[in-house]
Amino acid sequence: MANDASAAFDTLSPAVSKGSLADPFTPPADSSLWRKNFLLGAATASYQIEGAVDEDGRLPSIWDNFSATPGKVLAGDTGAVACDHYHRWEADIDMLASLGLEGYRLSIAWPRVMDAAGRPNRKGLDFYKRLLNRLKEKGITSFVTLYHWDLPQHLEDRGGWLNRDTAYRFADYTDLMSRELAGTVDAWATLNEPWCSAYLGYGNGHHAPGLANDRFATQAMHHLLLAHGLAIPVLRGNDPASQKGIVANIGRGTANSDSAADQRAAHLFEVQHNAWILDPLLKGAYPQDLFELWPGTEPLVLDGDMQTIAAPLDFLGINYYFRTNVASDGAHGFRDVPLEGVERTQMGWEVHPDGLRDLLTGFKKTYHNLPPIYITENGMASDDKVIDGHVDDTQRISFLKRHLAAVDQAIKAGVDVRGYFLWSLMDNFEWAFGYERRFGVVHVDYSTQKRTVKRSAELVTKFLKERKAKV
Repeated sequence: MANDASAAFDTLSPAVSKGSLADPFTPPADSSLWRKNFLLGAATASYQIEGAVDEDGRLPSIWDNFSATPGKVLAGDTGAVACDHYHRWEADIDMLASLGLEGYRLSIAWPRVMDAAGRPNRKGLDFYKRLLNRLKEKGITSFVTLYHWDLPQHLEDRGGWLNRDTAYRFADYTDLMSRELAGTVDAWATLNEPWCSAYLGYGNGHHAPGLANDRFATQAMHHLLLAHGLAIPVLRGNDPASQKGIVANIGRGTANSDSAADQRAAHLFEVQHNAWILDPLLKGAYPQDLFELWPGTEPLVLDGDMQTIAAPLDFLGINYYFRTNVASDGAHGFRDVPLEGVERTQMGWEVHPDGLRDLLTGFKKTYHNLPPIYITENGMASDDKVIDGHVDDTQRISFLKRHLAAVDQAIKAGVDVRGYFLWSLMDNFEWAFGYERRFGVVHVDYSTQKRTVKRSAELVTKFLKERKAKV
């Protein structure tokens, strides 16, 4: 159909699958992606790439402990070495610059920059200062996430995100980082994907710290969002020239049939994945439908909390990967009904770019105060291999061009999307899936740490050069 993002660009040519540099990636001439001020970058996260978990005063995190627990991570992998970015950061930033990418989204490892008493760890701080200064030298816009899941273990030992005090400790951490790094950061994101931290970490136990209780999930979410709300005025006070926001992962839910029960199930799926986070941020209240899914799990909310959480944002980061087809579970929830005959990634996730467009345009209708949006993560995992010095990641090229087409369609529908970050710059530790799943546009040989630029990155670079020459 005419508005299908999959049809917005030509399909992959046979030449590309054979490894030529024929370009199926370049968007049409009328695409918003040709705008000079549309930021195109790549993203990473500290625990997934840095390694060096015992060096220079870094404390243990919940992911150090979780990944070292037998049975928690595929193949027993841990982030102890990862991409060794802590030692190879200069070459990695040079690589980023050589690809022509205009923005870099990174996260700070909270355990690397403070001790258990809240005192600064100078060696850890200096690492990030050097890195951010190098980005400035290269003219690369920096998006810095304060929390990408690596909570210091000593805070988890005191209750983690179930303990309200953790929100205040996060505000202290934010104060330190924004004072130390003021002027070097273009945009701050308080949290990455609080849905994953709350639900996967405390609701079903798939992620660190590995707890499984719906009531834990809703209370952890409240404290995460409270931490965000407490941090925003701190950032505004310490680093006024920067942008301030938060990053949420969103999920598209579609109904397995036209029945009222299945339609309701799809609605509840999106309440749980999207409104649970966006309603408090943009409406100052939790969606009551959430507690239809999880009766009796309302978090403890103190006076003033929701006003704190709803602090105005300069931007909203959106992470999108796939859609989920659901049906009613016959009670008060939903169940997944995987579709047959659809394209899937190495993760088993369905490739559905139209879901990104539909969610973005839906948010614009739902939230009248929707801030400017950056797509802060979008990408896919594939079983990439280096053959004769090249990685021909044909499916990823197709995935990226179709999702960028969906972003363009959302922009043309009036959504203020200002940039897009590839997930990820390079293959890395994929949380509970270890090192098997490769999301990078740069291949990493974990035995040698050799980086090999994939075909997808080559084509992104080619497009950016063409855009620069045009504007």
